[in-house]
Amino acid sequence: MDFGIATSVTDEGIRPHVLGAALEEKGFDSLYLPEHSHIPVSRETPYPAGELPRGALRNLDPFIALTAAATVTSNLRLGTAVALMIQRDLFYTAKEIASLDLLSDGRVIFGVGAGWNIEEMRNHGVDPRTRGALLTEQLQALKEIWTEDEAEFHGKHIDFDPVYAWPKPVRKPHPPIYVAGQGPAGLKRLAEHADGWLPHFVTPPEELRRVRSWLADQGREDVRISVFGAPADPDLLRRLADAGVDEVSLILPTLPEAETLERLDELAKTIEPLRA
Repeated sequence: MDFGIATSVTDEGIRPHVLGAALEEKGFDSLYLPEHSHIPVSRETPYPAGELPRGALRNLDPFIALTAAATVTSNLRLGTAVALMIQRDLFYTAKEIASLDLLSDGRVIFGVGAGWNIEEMRNHGVDPRTRGALLTEQLQALKEIWTEDEAEFHGKHIDFDPVYAWPKPVRKPHPPIYVAGQGPAGLKRLAEHADGWLPHFVTPPEELRRVRSWLADQGREDVRISVFGAPADPDLLRRLADAGVDEVSLILPTLPEAETLERLDELAKTIEPLRA
């Protein structure tokens, strides 16, 4: 089982290039960063995991931060968990991800979700009622843009005639797409359009096994399971490994550089016996 780090890189904490270099030096496999364009001050939507973390208010753009990490690393996988694709322009996002994949020699993982903050997505002109259908078409269209010299797509929410769009990603056929979500619509999107699943660490091991079996029934034994945001609890990590999880990203609080490096040393010691 691989081990990564999930954290918010902000203006108040360690810089992404320092973090990326430290993660690779200490043997971590991946770095996952979240995305929020903004957080509305007046908000009715509750944060799903309790109190809204300060990092959600101040996180850097994930693709710029991951590019900084890419410049000082060679093997670290660079992921989003999750990017809010429904709030993004399709063509700029396709170019941004392909550019990062090119500059990192094919190390991008594009993790996406349909989003939880209704007020945030409404500020982007997104209808929350159709965000799942929009995301599905966006993922289909991204694949066309990344793999075709003259890409076109005609759907209900996304529609465009043939276009040129370069660069193309280094990773073939395209950077792996990981999706979050555990409801019927999210799992359908996973089976039909994704390369990996990003369940939260509170997902019971029996549910992880059930989804793995269900994916196999759909002919998708190749889907990776990457559990997101787990605490450094050895018992939990062993249960996840026993459930067949491919990767776990450990939650890292947003701290200044010195404190972050100390915390990474602690996390590295925790996972060392689990790598055997």
